[in-house]
Parts: sequence; C-alpha cells; structure tokens
Amino acid sequence: MLVINSNQRRPILISTVFLISCICFFFWPLKAPNNQTSEKTEVTTTSISHDSILNHPNLPDPNQPPAWETKPRVKAAFVILTRNSELDALRKTIQQLESRFNHKFNYPYVFLNDVEFTQEFKDLTSELTKAETHYGVIPHEHWSYPDWIDIEKADRLREKMGKDGVIYGDNLSYRHMCRFESGFFYRHPLMADYEYYWRVEPSVEFSCDLEYDPFLYMKENNKKYGWTISLIEFESTIPTLWQTVKDFMKEYPHLIPKQNLMDFVSNDGGRNYNLCHFWSNFEIADLKFLRSPEYTAFFDYLDKSGGFFYERWGDAPVHSIAVGIFLNKSEVHFFNDVGYKHDPFMHCPVARELQKKCHCNAEDNFGKYKYITLDFIINFLFFYFRSYTKFLYA
Repeated sequence: MLVINSNQRRPILISTVFLISCICFFFWPLKAPNNQTSEKTEVTTTSISHDSILNHPNLPDPNQPPAWETKPRVKAAFVILTRNSELDALRKTIQQLESRFNHKFNYPYVFLNDVEFTQEFKDLTSELTKAETHYGVIPHEHWSYPDWIDIEKADRLREKMGKDGVIYGDNLSYRHMCRFESGFFYRHPLMADYEYYWRVEPSVEFSCDLEYDPFLYMKENNKKYGWTISLIEFESTIPTLWQTVKDFMKEYPHLIPKQNLMDFVSNDGGRNYNLCHFWSNFEIADLKFLRSPEYTAFFDYLDKSGGFFYERWGDAPVHSIAVGIFLNKSEVHFFNDVGYKHDPFMHCPVARELQKKCHCNAEDNFGKYKYITLDFIINFLFFYFRSYTKFLYA
C-alpha cells in the first residue's frame, strides 16, 4: 500500500492543482494588443518584406554614420533589482546586453537590493562595462509591511494561498518585490536624475544587435511604455484587483482619459479584466509616466487596499492595467526587434531582415502561438517548479 506522509502531500497537491489549471487554460486564447500598422510584422512565404521593415530604426542606412556616433544620449539607465546570490546569472545577462547594445551607447546601470551589495558583486559587475554602475539599498519602508496591513491576516492568507498551490502564493519576499516594482523603484534616490529606464533581470538573454537607441526612440516618438511579450495572469493571484481598479476609476473619473487602451485589458468595456498583461521583466518606459499624479494616485489606491499582501498582486498586471487606463495606443510600443528570453518564454523577431541581427530561432517565438499549446504547458510547469523552489529557499 502506498503511503504519503505529510511532507509529501503539499508538493503533490500543488502539482495536481497546477496541472488541472494548465489543462483548463489549454484552449484559452492569448490576446495581444493591437499595435499600429506601422509596427506590425508578419511572416511571409514570398520574397516581399512586410511594410513595417521600411525605415525601421534597427535597419539604418549603411551609408550614414552609426547612431552611437551622431545621436545625443537620453537621461536613462538600466535598473536591476537583484541579490548578491544572483551574481553569476546576472553577469551573463550583462555580457549579452553589452555585446548587443550597450558597448556602443554606454548607458549606466542602477543595481538595487534589500541588503548591501558585496564588494565582490560590485567588482565583478562593474568590470563588465565601461558605463557607470551605481549600487543602492532599498529603504526599509519600501520593502516591509506598511502600517495599514493586518499582519496576522496577511500571514494567514499567504499560508492558505501556498496550500492552494498558487504560484509564489506563500512567499513574502516575492510580494515585497511586486510592491516595490509597482510603486517604489522609480522613487529610489539613485533614479532621481533619469527620465527613462530599461528593466533588466538576472538570467534573461538578449539575442539581437540593436543599432539604434531605444531610449531616444521612445523620447522622439512620445512613447511612454515599451514591451516585448504579453500573456495572461493567473487569476488566483488577483481575485479582487479589477474590482479595486473599477473602484478607483469610479472615485477618480477625471484621471481617466477617454482615449485609452481599455480594450487591451478588458473585452467588455471595463466590466471584467481579461487577464492580459505585458510581461514586465522587460520594459522600457518613460519615468514621467510612473511619477505622474495619475499613476501615483492609482498605485497609492491599490496599495491601501492591501492586495499586494492579502492576495499576490504582481507588478505586471498593475503596470499593464495602468497602461490600459491611462495611455493611448500611440504611446505604447512593441519592441519587435529586441530578441529577448526570460524562461520559459522568448520573443524573437520573425522578419527576415531583423533576423540577420539575431541568433534566436523565430520558430521558438512565443508570439507565434494564438492558443496555449502542450509545449506551453510543459515549459511553464518546468519554470513554475524551478522558480517555486528558488523562492521557497531564498
């Protein structure tokens, strides 16, 4: 007779619940936002390229001097929230980022941690770049329970989410991270002088050369938010988020522009959240957007509701919903030319001309799938259990 002890029940329960959830999602369509016609790319079987390749910033005129020699720099930086223990994974990422882009443009790095960085961490990251590197500690009030949180309630609900098999459901550090990325990283003193940021995480990969400055592109074209991958959120992590958003919009209607991207986050005019979000581990954005009175009011409203701790609200849906209700279509940019991988998903340009600057395989591009497939489920299960174990013992 097979006997399962108490220590074995939890991972088995988590596996079962998550597998059932994945099967339920099998036929769920992944809805990506509609971008401007000039920004779409298509795979064709003919010799004719898509119109979006014409005058593409990453296909400069070879007869002209390169952008890094002639174009001005923007007040911008890479911002990286990381731990000392992630040094090796981060060094690989920085090497790729430098090779693909930053050895030409030399934008600074801002590293943030909830504890002091070791001297080894500083030495081994700063040696990888000629750009400036800055190292900061997150203020305690930005990585702790705020005064209005009922800690006993938060602990109880967090434990329950863990037992229910919710991804990162019982992890407190992950909640602090999501809250920090949602409303505080841009308030850190080291970020004060910058106008734009590019979020980078350890272990991500960059597979395409960038011949132009995405920061300058954002500024010159009045883009407020840039992304590479969009997917759906786990509803079990945000059961009351959308109702809280609707309460905010009802209380502050004067902050919500009529022309926005509500159709990206809702299929029924705002009654329900469709779970679509930009995967925020990659984002290039205008810091004025996050520092605006509208976003500040939005984040503060969400924060006071307690959902970052009583549930497990992620920064991805928070940022994405904010983009949806505050920005219009012309202010959001799909960085189709950035080859990017964050396990288990990858974006790889499919246009032939852009592929010449990449080492990724367009057949593995996440965006080619209209529906969740068996490969998606297998990859995500692998990612889930690896990540869960990582945070469980962090």
